[in-house]
Amino acid sequence: MHSNSKILITGSSGLIGGEVVDYFASKGFMIFGIDNNQRESFFGKNGSTQWNLERLRSKFKNLIHHNVDIRNREKILNLISEIKPNYIIHTAAQPSHDKAASIPFEDFETNAVGTLNLLEAVRQFCPESPFVHMSTNKVYGDSPNNLELKEYETRWDFVSDKYINGINEQFTIDQSKHSLFGASKVASDILVQEYGRYFNIPTCCLRGGCLTGPNHSGVELHGFLSYLIKSNISKNIYTVYGYKAKQVRDNIHSFDVASFIDCFLRNPRIAEVYNLGGGKENSISMLEAFKKIEKISNKKMNFKYSEKAREGDHIVYYSDLKKMKSHFPSWEITKNLDDIFEEIYINWCERLNSNL
Repeated sequence: MHSNSKILITGSSGLIGGEVVDYFASKGFMIFGIDNNQRESFFGKNGSTQWNLERLRSKFKNLIHHNVDIRNREKILNLISEIKPNYIIHTAAQPSHDKAASIPFEDFETNAVGTLNLLEAVRQFCPESPFVHMSTNKVYGDSPNNLELKEYETRWDFVSDKYINGINEQFTIDQSKHSLFGASKVASDILVQEYGRYFNIPTCCLRGGCLTGPNHSGVELHGFLSYLIKSNISKNIYTVYGYKAKQVRDNIHSFDVASFIDCFLRNPRIAEVYNLGGGKENSISMLEAFKKIEKISNKKMNFKYSEKAREGDHIVYYSDLKKMKSHFPSWEITKNLDDIFEEIYINWCERLNSNL
């Protein structure tokens, strides 16, 4: 990668997009960001990423922002034709699996059709440019719930030694309940793979677990740890949906996501798929997360419990990182759960105190 390379980043004001902008702009690359703050229309004022755009604009002169909707095929084709980026990092999405059921057309048009618009533009104007797609572990639907689980004091966990390190990329994506969000992301995931295989474009799908970090605009329907920590600081009531609050997720800091993307762009492959998460070591249950933030903030976690679980939700999910580490042995997790909680806590304290 040359420092004069042009990198196109969609969803550039969001959690991962913003982190990726920060990461590569700091290295001197020319960044072209695409973001129309669609999150605000999805989640309301609290979901707005405008504050993050302003932060990035004030920090980097080598960021050119485009307020473009990825659903607008003509604008996307024209923009990529004009820029001809050397690398594309696609993080834009409707990210909530709960919200999708109430906005099915917007969800599919953003996640699936928007991705198709980008892929076809790349095929036409810069097919040699590596394309990284932020997919999701929701492409596996609720199939992980069919695995035998054991209940412990504070969490559920897998019984079989086959899953001792988590879910790998060979896990089935078929014949399960995905949520409409999961279905739209399956479509985009397969499209990215197909454009790789069919047109020989270097692509990869990153099937993310809980991607998190201090710059997350955490809202109830999206942003597990960020919203949990914000609720604790604000003394708001947090709702737990089912599974005795023992459901488990692995969490990966947005910086570690950006560093893996860097590894892939430097040594791209055709139509690859990776389960991107914090792995077993960075996994945590709801109950464990409550205890951890209470210890940091010295505030009791106020929560209410609903017996009804979220549709298609995982009881236990953490990513098996073996494939990622075998393909890119220099990459590693640098932020553990303690780091993640501390950073999010400090950032929310600052943002709430300044009314951001």
